Amino acid sequence: MTHTEAQTLKIRNENGFIAALDQSGGSTPKALRQYGIDSEAWSNDDEMFDLVHQVRSRIITSPAFSGERLIGAILFENTMDRPIDGKLTGDYLWEVKQVVPFLKVDRGLADEAKGVQLMKPIPGLDALLERAKARNIFGTKMRSVIKQADPAGIADVVRQQFEVGGQILEAGLVPIIEPEIDIHCPEKEQAEDLLKAELMKALDEVPEGKSVMLKLTLPERDNHYAQCVEHPRVLKVVALSGGYSREEANRRLARNRGVVASFSRALAEGLSAQQSDDEFNAMLDASIESIYQASQS
Repeated sequence: MTHTEAQTLKIRNENGFIAALDQSGGSTPKALRQYGIDSEAWSNDDEMFDLVHQVRSRIITSPAFSGERLIGAILFENTMDRPIDGKLTGDYLWEVKQVVPFLKVDRGLADEAKGVQLMKPIPGLDALLERAKARNIFGTKMRSVIKQADPAGIADVVRQQFEVGGQILEAGLVPIIEPEIDIHCPEKEQAEDLLKAELMKALDEVPEGKSVMLKLTLPERDNHYAQCVEHPRVLKVVALSGGYSREEANRRLARNRGVVASFSRALAEGLSAQQSDDEFNAMLDASIESIYQASQS
């Protein structure tokens, strides 16, 4: 069985959730501050990324972090190119931890128009996908944001996501489609209805024999995305925490059958540079266990 076949089976069939460790240049300073490292600790981007790689390495190498409760981890490009214990991060995740590696490929968000933020253009995407494939990365992730229940804007988001998703499928990787609905959207439930309708149309157009994954904001109505979970072209539906606390995100997640977590901030909540390894591992273990249990519905 190939790497890809084994990883596909793990994502499709095994219990567990996906750790989102993909903060990029814009969000890295905030993530470091939350971890207890302020901006005086670095003087340029290289030093900042060295620090964040130390944080990610500490998480990934922790005994709490393994394929028993995690099925995948999403990496930033800078992390993909760096080693952990002598192995490239993607290889370490799979070979040592039995966790499937994904890569964030978007370049951030465009300005808001029609109540949404589309993805900025992704120059050099084909070359990036080729590099990811060479580094044994299984899939990708890319994020758009929906801020208003605007039918035209939501249709644009889904169209763009699946167009880029098609390019990723052609490269032999599995795209995680992430049309996030802002949890502060004033008509969030209506936006969720519009999004589901567009997703179902787009999923029906995915070529036979290909699969995508969906990363969605936890909905107002439980099991709102059940049709997406059951769609034959969907490998897995995962949920983002989206600004909810870990406790609230876990509560909402547990009420949605067949959906598992892909949390970033909620996963790292409570972790600190000042903690001893025992304290850090205990906090991470408790966090992972709570998210894992909420993903079992």
